[in-house]
Amino acid sequence: MSGVQQIVLASRPHGTPDASHFRVEEVTLPALVEDEVRVKGWYYSVDPYMRGRMSDAKSYVPPYQIGAPINGGVIGKVIESRSEALQAGDVVLGTLPWATEAVVPAKALRKLDVEGVPAHYYLGVLGMPGLTAYVGLMDIGQPKAGETVVVSGASGAVGLVVGQIAKIQGCRVVGIAGSDEKVRLLKDYGFDEGINYKTTPDLNAALKAACPEGVDVYFDNVGGDISDAVLQQINTFGRVPLCGQIALYNADAVPMGPRLQPLLLKRSVLMQGFIVSNYQHRFPEAMQHLTGWVKEGRIQFTETIVAGFEQLPTAFLGLFSGKNQGKMIVEANV
Repeated sequence: MSGVQQIVLASRPHGTPDASHFRVEEVTLPALVEDEVRVKGWYYSVDPYMRGRMSDAKSYVPPYQIGAPINGGVIGKVIESRSEALQAGDVVLGTLPWATEAVVPAKALRKLDVEGVPAHYYLGVLGMPGLTAYVGLMDIGQPKAGETVVVSGASGAVGLVVGQIAKIQGCRVVGIAGSDEKVRLLKDYGFDEGINYKTTPDLNAALKAACPEGVDVYFDNVGGDISDAVLQQINTFGRVPLCGQIALYNADAVPMGPRLQPLLLKRSVLMQGFIVSNYQHRFPEAMQHLTGWVKEGRIQFTETIVAGFEQLPTAFLGLFSGKNQGKMIVEANV
């Protein structure tokens, strides 16, 4: 099968990546063998963690290889099958290359039920971001009714869900985002307060005003100066699920910040980093709750959907300048 395009890692970035670190190639796919399917890409997930995989530093997932396709969460449609498990026309989810089509084992894919639920939700609120929000908040944050929860990166795919789950648990929720439009979105989705960190002259004062009883749970998606400010308001026995550090992903030197250990010690604070794949035993419960809350209208979700397979690098780079509201997704024609 000719005419298949794929996007490969052209070189490893130092600091902030740009379009030169990607290259589009045309490849020929092999013929199907038993138990394989050919999938046409439909929705492609772009996520901040992918920046780490562009480097060759040791991490919790292997780095992308130079000259090989970027891969990530992809929803596609089966267009040819030699598997009894999947038929042509099935909508599937898998970790697939950034390619217009791919040949993969059927066992590497999950067939999706898209009756009553948009397919792309399985890359967002009913996918990895929603699961991340649930297990990070519920298992590490352990929110209790009446407590104050602060979420950084609050208008992103994970942050939006975290804030709404916290409201369902009876908490006061304060979100930090990077524009007035994003702050309005937070308020529309039930957050009690929103702070635009880019226009707030004194973030410490703004946090103190928004959290008059301090911070019990800080869901950290960002790191950097924002997290330094939030942690000054953390209460005794506070919990900090450490989900992301997007403010630091493109740093080409180790930044100096406050030494947090004395504060964590004095206030008996739990700070725990986590990777969602470590919580697979929690996924059934999480999916049951998330699906129910979405169908009941208790969790709303927003997405930034960019049209065109060739826009994948641009959409990915837009994550680091705040171009997205909610989940950033690229849609290809199917």
